[in-house]
Amino acid sequence: MSDAPAMTSMNLALEGRAAALLPLTVRDLVLRVDRATVLDGVNLDLGASGCTMIMGANGAGKSLLLKLLHGLMPPTSGQIRWGDHAPSAVTARQALVFQKPVLLRRSVAANIDFALKARGKDMARREALLDHVGLSHKADQPARLLSGGEAQRLALARALATDPEVLFLDEPTASLDPASVLAIERIVSEARGRGVRIIFVTHDIGQARRMADDVVFLHRGRVAEHTAAASFFPEPHSDAARNYLSGTIVV
Repeated sequence: MSDAPAMTSMNLALEGRAAALLPLTVRDLVLRVDRATVLDGVNLDLGASGCTMIMGANGAGKSLLLKLLHGLMPPTSGQIRWGDHAPSAVTARQALVFQKPVLLRRSVAANIDFALKARGKDMARREALLDHVGLSHKADQPARLLSGGEAQRLALARALATDPEVLFLDEPTASLDPASVLAIERIVSEARGRGVRIIFVTHDIGQARRMADDVVFLHRGRVAEHTAAASFFPEPHSDAARNYLSGTIVV
């Protein structure tokens, strides 16, 4: 892909965004599932721009925190506010891409058309979106025949079609080959550069080093630390984060 089509598609993908949701404020957030406390007293403040990486061992509560922030489930107690709004009031102004893409059993192009039509967007944007993620040549192919990396790029194109102010990513590059990982990182980085707020769950320390502006590190359902990436990787403050980065994971 040339730089020109990619830039054009990004302009189209993000047209009309109001960027009025942030900052995000989380206070005393608790989530209990089947009597187990999986998030316990989470407090967070996120600003209006950049890429926040949420990290931590398996079971730390990362994906559940993403779902709470996106308004897909209510907390047991505590408060989440996007500016002056509750999460459920602003879900339509955000997008979430899962580790395993959930695609319609239709063509690649029809997946984009569905997202554009559902949000009342310009249907002519489909070609630019597909071009931006490198899938123009597969527009008429069934989405189920895409490779893992291609399917994830389609999921990202569909998310961008909704003009999100906040893009949530739940381990979108897990199990993908290096070329696919870098392609997805490029798409996400360009969205960030255009003003989309990125909140990204990853286990990939190299990826977090490349992309993070700040890191939220969860340990046993609590925020062990939240700090700038430039400080987190060379000098983590918590024992849990130091163990995680050194490969000595304490669950």
